[in-house]
Amino acid sequence: PTIPSGPPQAIMRDMQTSNKKVVTNLRELKEKLAAHKTLGHKIVCTIGSWDMLHIGHLRYLNAAKKQGDILVVGVDSDRGIKAYKGPLRPIIPQEERMEMLSYQDCVDYVTLTDDIDKQGRWQYEILKKLPVDIFVAVSGNSYTAEQKRTIKKFCKLQVLPRQAEKTSSTDIIQNVLKNHLIDMVGHYKSH
Repeated sequence: PTIPSGPPQAIMRDMQTSNKKVVTNLRELKEKLAAHKTLGHKIVCTIGSWDMLHIGHLRYLNAAKKQGDILVVGVDSDRGIKAYKGPLRPIIPQEERMEMLSYQDCVDYVTLTDDIDKQGRWQYEILKKLPVDIFVAVSGNSYTAEQKRTIKKFCKLQVLPRQAEKTSSTDIIQNVLKNHLIDMVGHYKSH
């Protein structure tokens, strides 16, 4: 495939026409998933920021796929990530994060998740609007007890363990910055 170039909006348009896995319109995605449901497929869904995609993410997505037949991956919007991870995140823009995920064999559909309220709380639009059978979450503090109860109102909740205990996007970013700063200070001291 050719690599799209041009302004981000044009790249996104080109990517969507050439990559049928990325479906940002939930109504359109609902129609596609309804066809899968008619065929008896079990729909699995998970969401995340997927910033700085790493081995833990890929192991997790493969484990999520094993929970059913069709895996839908929600990608948190840039706006959402800034709200809960701070103004310097994400590192990778939402369009590129969606495209990277679409290249993973275990992922059937990718959509954008941009449904947080003014207080930064998730509004569950992906679960309200799509016929999801199983929502996959990672163990730990990614979801509060209240969020887990709400998810269970829409579908079954499957919690998977972390897939790479020593790897996280935040750690990768912090280590790169720390090493860069150490390098800069060393260079400054040598002059």
